[in-house]
Amino acid sequence: MKTPERIIEALKQTKVLKAPEELISTSRPTTLHFYVLAEPAYLEVFENEGPETKVRQGTISWEKPKLLTPGYLLDMDGFSNEAREAMNLLASEHPDLAGILYKMRYKRKDEHSYTVSRAIKEVYHRLERKIEDEGHSLFVIIQGVDELWDVSLMKYVQEMILKSAVKSQLPYYESRGFIRKDDDAYAVTRSLEGLPLVAREEIEKMFSQVEEGEVDPAVLKKELDHWGVFPAFEDRFFNLFKKE
Repeated sequence: MKTPERIIEALKQTKVLKAPEELISTSRPTTLHFYVLAEPAYLEVFENEGPETKVRQGTISWEKPKLLTPGYLLDMDGFSNEAREAMNLLASEHPDLAGILYKMRYKRKDEHSYTVSRAIKEVYHRLERKIEDEGHSLFVIIQGVDELWDVSLMKYVQEMILKSAVKSQLPYYESRGFIRKDDDAYAVTRSLEGLPLVAREEIEKMFSQVEEGEVDPAVLKKELDHWGVFPAFEDRFFNLFKKE
């Protein structure tokens, strides 16, 4: 695994050349087509060679999301350890807002990679015209570092998740009364009881399972105590034992 310093440097060198306006959907799966452009690493040794550009093309697919707090581990398929480390570094910069993540499985699929004998700028413009001619809307073109190219891709994924959360997801959940805002007017991924939304959803399921006799009430009590919210659910919990 590359050193944290090398990963940080790759993050700094990342440039998003073309990004979509469309956001991650709240109601359906989303697929993003990506192109990551980089100067081949071997040109650092063979300085008189080139210009050449390595193109990596593929897709990232998200399932329909639910909101989470930063403490939860993302389910990421197809990314390197360096990309995962980059995600952690980015999220730690803003422990609440930039750490707004989704409980969704998102999977990277590399279709193919190739090298062309042109500079990155020229390759970018050719790709841009090709994609627009084909009518694709949800695509991104990124300039990154050859050996850490998916670190650059992860940086954009994090930015897209954040933008989607702020502009689409959070207003939707706020309108339904599922979240509140903190004193600085930043939206946070917690319910009115102070619970992470995913924990609130799991507790609701457990109440239903207890009512159906599928789960022992002691398990539900333990879960409520774990989150420190038993007082908020106390009356509802004891109502489970009342005879009709």
